[in-house]
Amino acid sequence: MRIGFFTDSYFPGIDGVTYTIQAWRERLEDRGHEVYVVYPASSHEPDDHELPVRSLPNPFYEQYRLPTYRRLSTLPELDVVHCHGPASTGIMGRRYAKQTGVQSVYTHHTPVEDYLERGLKFESIAAAASRLYVAYENRFLRSFDCVTASTSRIRRDVEPRRLPVGIEMDTFRPQSDRLFSYPEPVIGYSGRLTAKKNVDEILRLAAQTPEYRFVLVGEGPERDALERTAPENVTFKDFLPREDLPTFYSSIDVFLTASTCDTLGLSTLEANACGTPVAAADVPPFDETIGKANGARFAYGDLEEMKRAVEDCLRHDRDTRSAVERFSVTETIDELERIYGVTDR
Repeated sequence: MRIGFFTDSYFPGIDGVTYTIQAWRERLEDRGHEVYVVYPASSHEPDDHELPVRSLPNPFYEQYRLPTYRRLSTLPELDVVHCHGPASTGIMGRRYAKQTGVQSVYTHHTPVEDYLERGLKFESIAAAASRLYVAYENRFLRSFDCVTASTSRIRRDVEPRRLPVGIEMDTFRPQSDRLFSYPEPVIGYSGRLTAKKNVDEILRLAAQTPEYRFVLVGEGPERDALERTAPENVTFKDFLPREDLPTFYSSIDVFLTASTCDTLGLSTLEANACGTPVAAADVPPFDETIGKANGARFAYGDLEEMKRAVEDCLRHDRDTRSAVERFSVTETIDELERIYGVTDR
């Protein structure tokens, strides 16, 4: 089967969408499919199955470029179009599907309206922009044959087919090596440093718990401001190569997130696969993915609750890897083939 992934997020940018596309592509190709990735042109050097679209710099977020246009006639003949975003490249994929009559699939990765609400200065403008965006994406999603999402609630007017992005269980497993050796318990975070990730909440806890060491891995528009206000027991590190993440997750005692914008929170489940419990805000999707078997939840904004959740993770042993085996990428690819209509599996 010839599958086209249409995405507005791709290398050299580092985020969950990029790594999901990479993991899905590799495993689909292992099963004999041809997978083409259509993405905004960048400094990334494409291989034969990566098809760049002319793009412009993004004045709001350097990591993401703004794709413009590529003629549909320059794309290969596809059996399935699978879009991973609602912007220019995703629109191109939908046009290809409508023009050729092939099956169209859309995966909802990011609630963009949450970023608008935190990124725009005036509340009234942010609220209006969010309403317009959600209305646009609702209409966009209804034009696809199938919409998937990692969890059952995506705040959209469609009924998504549940398709977790999937953990690479062979890669993410407990490691004996350590990236650092602090004498105190280490609380870690890995991800983008953007407003709705609420890393400032982690800093609030760090200021109240000097007995712990906090190691925050990631980059993004909030990093400079966060570093300026961070207490002394907080260390910031740049994004790690993907192959080093299992060692990072194995080096920390608790993974902590106060994010309110995740659709699955892949990094939390990867940490679990490496044997590390997770303390997460009691909001979607963590109310579905994080429980007593693999961590603890806390009321968002409640500092005492956050501290209690971290301490709960430190006190109790958990078989966190077993708890997240249902999110294995192998299960995801099995379901993806069923969505595509592969019948010989």
